[in-house]
Amino acid sequence: AASFQLPVSSFTERPKLPDNYTQDTWQKLHEAVGAIQSSVSIKYNLEELYQAVENLCSYKVSATLYKQLRQVCEDHVKAQILQFREYPFLVHRNDSLDSLLFLKKINKCWQDHCRQMIMIRSIFLFLDRTYVLQNSMLPSIWDMGLELFRNHVISDKQVQNKTIDGILLLIERERNGEAVDRSLLRSLLSMLSDLQQVYKESFEQRFLEETNCLYAAEGQRLMQEREVPEYLHHVNKRLEEEGDRVITYLDHSTQKPLIACVEKQLLGEHLKAILQKGLDNLLDENRISDLTQTYQLFSRVKGGQQILLQHWSEYIKNFGTTIVVNPEKDKDMVQELLDFKDKVDHIIEVCFQKNEKFINLMKESFETFINKRPNKPAELIAKYVDSKLRAGNKEATDEELERILDKIMIIFRFIHGKDVFEAFYKKDLAKRLLVGKSASVDAEKSMLSKLKHECGAAFTSKLEGMFKDMELSKDVMVQFKQYMQNQSDPGNIDLTVNILTMGYWPTYTPMEVHLNSEMIKLQEVFKTFYLGKHSGRKLQWQTTLGHAVLKAEFKEGKKEFQVSLFQTLVLLMFNEGDEFSFEEIKMATGVEDSELRRTLQSLACGKARVLIKNPKGKDVEDGDKFIFNGDFKHKLFRIKINQIQMKETVEEQVSTTERVFQDRQYQIDAAIVRIMKMRKTLGHNLLVSELYNQLKFPVKPGDLKKRIESLIDRDYMERDKDNPNQYHYVA
Repeated sequence: AASFQLPVSSFTERPKLPDNYTQDTWQKLHEAVGAIQSSVSIKYNLEELYQAVENLCSYKVSATLYKQLRQVCEDHVKAQILQFREYPFLVHRNDSLDSLLFLKKINKCWQDHCRQMIMIRSIFLFLDRTYVLQNSMLPSIWDMGLELFRNHVISDKQVQNKTIDGILLLIERERNGEAVDRSLLRSLLSMLSDLQQVYKESFEQRFLEETNCLYAAEGQRLMQEREVPEYLHHVNKRLEEEGDRVITYLDHSTQKPLIACVEKQLLGEHLKAILQKGLDNLLDENRISDLTQTYQLFSRVKGGQQILLQHWSEYIKNFGTTIVVNPEKDKDMVQELLDFKDKVDHIIEVCFQKNEKFINLMKESFETFINKRPNKPAELIAKYVDSKLRAGNKEATDEELERILDKIMIIFRFIHGKDVFEAFYKKDLAKRLLVGKSASVDAEKSMLSKLKHECGAAFTSKLEGMFKDMELSKDVMVQFKQYMQNQSDPGNIDLTVNILTMGYWPTYTPMEVHLNSEMIKLQEVFKTFYLGKHSGRKLQWQTTLGHAVLKAEFKEGKKEFQVSLFQTLVLLMFNEGDEFSFEEIKMATGVEDSELRRTLQSLACGKARVLIKNPKGKDVEDGDKFIFNGDFKHKLFRIKINQIQMKETVEEQVSTTERVFQDRQYQIDAAIVRIMKMRKTLGHNLLVSELYNQLKFPVKPGDLKKRIESLIDRDYMERDKDNPNQYHYVA
């Protein structure tokens, strides 16, 4: 094994530098820096220079080297200011050509400085990475360059003002639609950003002030000159432009205050004016894209959505009120309500991003305007449903009908007096069931279940009872047919009876008429049959609801007529003779005067004239004669002669409405007694507020007062002797 002895001295002692090494090396480096600053080629290769810096640093000359380098750079930067000092400084910013030349000059100076500092740093990299890094108080070579440029060039007041004036002028020109050198702007503004506080303190503040003034004036001017959609389009364009400026040449930190400034001056200051000037129009014309833009822009500004909500609500209430309160529009009211609801739903979905606040306020607004006119909307909704559920309705498919019923339920939900709806719905449902005019049992059942779901079982129990009666009647008739077959003399009239439970159906005024003997006999047979099965029940025949099929013979041949019971009684008289006067018919049939005139009108003045009226004329007068029309012709074999039904007579409508009010009185009385029985003693105001909670329909305080007085008169309750506003329950 060999052993080596190494001389130790070579590690402990550094070889001495030649006497003038530091001086000569610095001279070389100084020359190289000078060449870089003058943009001429360097005599030495960069590797050699880099090595020289490393050598100097190894021999503890770093501090001196850094100071010397800084001094050389400082002298060069100081010299740069002279070219700008000599530059003509103009007071006016609008000499844009001069301003642009100045900006290009300062930009070139900055670009040169950056390029030079990068090269200088690459030569002095060893110094930067060792000595400078270890001394936290010293700026890196790059930062030192920035500091010198800031202190000696940009901090010069004249240079700084002219630079910032020039930049602002370029931005102003660009905002006015001119094309400007954006890369120049980007370069200058990134220079200001690199020079730390210069951008924030000297540029940004002035830039935002000018932006504020520009957009304040522009907002005022354009609000006068432009229509709302064009104005909002312009605001959007401005916001996009300013956003683009941030991306292209402004510092990112400017984005927030800049956009906020545009929003405030073009939107925030004009929210109310924009909506007052143009929202109704946009909604009237259903301008979807403009409404979307309105919502998006208003959502950007503090309080914007709130004020849009208020105007949205006002619009719905105003527009809805015009649909509801005008009696001339009654025949189209429900369809218009449905169309209006579809329209606002579409706007909420597409333009307002299904915003919950807009949905809820829309519902409140609908509820407000629809109840401005009590009772009528409820009545018309019931009639609308009737028109859809009646046979012969043109809504083709079950799906379409179902969709319409769903929409109707939404409108129905807003109504306060649902009992009015129920009364009219019940009346129409009765007609559909009794005349067999229902379009589809499924649709009827579907509507019932919707009402049940919405208002509870109590609301629909009577309506369900009506369906039950119709089904039970079918079963009864099957049994009755069998019963008739076992009779010795079944007769030649086929009788079908619907047995209606009085409490479920609308109230019908019974009318005594003179039936012929065969009909009376049949009625008695049925009565015996039915009461044999259900003893203790009372049957009351409703002649107004009866109808019949009559066989008739004319010169042309045989026909069948589908007619009401009253029409039947009149026509059967002509088996006994060919001509009768109005008075004779009245005596014989016993039909009430106005009802009889309507009946004769339908037989002698309608499309199918089975009788001839003498003298001619469309109204039936006293003394008119009626003659059997033997020459009657019709293309159909079975003809339906409609009883002239004044659609729904005014009396019928009034009586339905009156029944609802009567029913409300009972409900109020019952509620008062219920509350008093539970509380025993109660003050007037508490009783009234408790009633408002319990009653399902709108009611005025005056009406409640009347009911309380009535109950006091009838000894259900009494006033306190000392305090007239206090009531006691009387057991």
